[in-house]
Order: sequence, then C-alpha cells, then structure tokens
Amino acid sequence: MIDHLVLATPDVESSVAALAKDWGIAATPGGSHPGLGTRNALVALGSTKYLEIIGPDRDQPAPPGPRPFGIDALSRPRLVTWAASADDIDQRVERARQRGYDPGPVLPLSRTRPDGVVLEWRLTFAATVGDGLVHFLIDWGASPHPASSSATGAALLAFWGEHPRPGEITPLLDALGVELELRPAARTRLVAVVETANGRKEVS
Repeated sequence: MIDHLVLATPDVESSVAALAKDWGIAATPGGSHPGLGTRNALVALGSTKYLEIIGPDRDQPAPPGPRPFGIDALSRPRLVTWAASADDIDQRVERARQRGYDPGPVLPLSRTRPDGVVLEWRLTFAATVGDGLVHFLIDWGASPHPASSSATGAALLAFWGEHPRPGEITPLLDALGVELELRPAARTRLVAVVETANGRKEVS
C-alpha cells in the first residue's frame, strides 16, 4: 500500500506556494529532520497516504553528507520516489533479501511537528535504485500517521512509473511484495494524478 509520495525540491517555500496556487491547497508544515539538513510540508492524498514536499532546511547546519533524494543537485521540484507502508518491516526486508534484493538497513528517524508532537518511524535506506521507481518501506509504529494532520482537499487518483526497460525494475518490486504499474517510456519518471480543489493535476 502506498504510504506517501516524495516531491523533492531545492526550495520548500517556493514549492509550497506554487502548489497552493496550482492545487488551491496550502500544505501543512511538517518539521525538520535533524542531522539530514531537510524539512518538509505535507498534503494528505487520502486517510492513510500523503504527498511529502521535502527540501533543504536553512535553519539547520549543513549535514555531514549529501541530503537524501538527491536534493542538493535539484534545479526544480521532482517526484523522486515513494514509500510503501510496512508494519512488518523487518520480515519484509528479510523476505526481499531471500528473493535477491537488499533494500538496505532499517533505520529509526524522528521529527517534531510544529505543534510539538514527536513522530517516530522506521524505514529502509538503500542506495537509489531504478531512479526512484523502487520504493522504500516505512513503519510508523505507534506514531499518528502524518496524513491525519496534513492539509486536506486532495485525493490520489492514479500512480505509475515509466522506464525504458521496465523488465529491469519488476523483479525488485516483486522482491518487496508491492506492485507498481510500469509503462515503457524514453526516460524514467514517476507520475501521479491527483484530484485537487482546482481539478485534476499531474505531478512528476
């Protein structure tokens, strides 16, 4: 099941403003990711899924390494990857490894919402595979799901991936036990169609 889509951007404020104008929805400030040099804003895409707008946090010191999702190299916002919910994350990782794909270690992370609520979660952290078409797994544990406190008014209608050689990606998705429609195309990208306050919009 889709947990969230990741829209990486070189500037969170400008992307939130552009989305508000295009979608008619003001994204909810999420919070900072300590040590990663990033922060986010969120729009619910349903009761248990959301769009994460993530970019540099200028109020944090520069991180010791590159920011996640290739943020440091971006010149414009881009849908870079997605996450699948997994309350059995350790077992899912082990099964994937047995099937020939290592999704990386399961790492604990946290952030504090502007209202003071601390969210804690665990996720897989692998090197970028398939230009983001291969998702990462996330387990929110006892924390409230971010969609429950995110801006409303949007719904995810469709989501798919495009790749010049889809057959290279399918076995990795199969190993993780999640399906994603893959369409042959000249270049790799993720595409989402969202119903918004201003009608249907495509994000890629």
